[in-house]
Amino acid sequence: MAFKFPVINPLLHNELRLKIMVALDSLESANFMYLCEITGATRGNLSIQIKTLQEAGYIQMDKSGSGPAARSVCRITRLGHDALRTYELGLRRLFEERVPAKKDTPPKSGTLI
Repeated sequence: MAFKFPVINPLLHNELRLKIMVALDSLESANFMYLCEITGATRGNLSIQIKTLQEAGYIQMDKSGSGPAARSVCRITRLGHDALRTYELGLRRLFEERVPAKKDTPPKSGTLI
């Protein structure tokens, strides 16, 4: 069987979405403003990335109240947790596995690719 790199989830291979997922995986829940604070994201960008993760089924958001007193709390779903673990394992494999040399082509010494 030919060597193939592991598939890396492109949805999680985004810095802000990855930060959101790791934070929510570490915490039971996090409110929107706390996620803004710890990720360094603007409210607009965080909203867009949270919506993307919600649409994928990776997180859920519960909203309460209205106006200035409104509060949005995010939680990671089981699907999100599983996707994050798979992503982590894929990255580990990517760095730990070595690409085998082609059998019909000897490696060239002293040549950088």
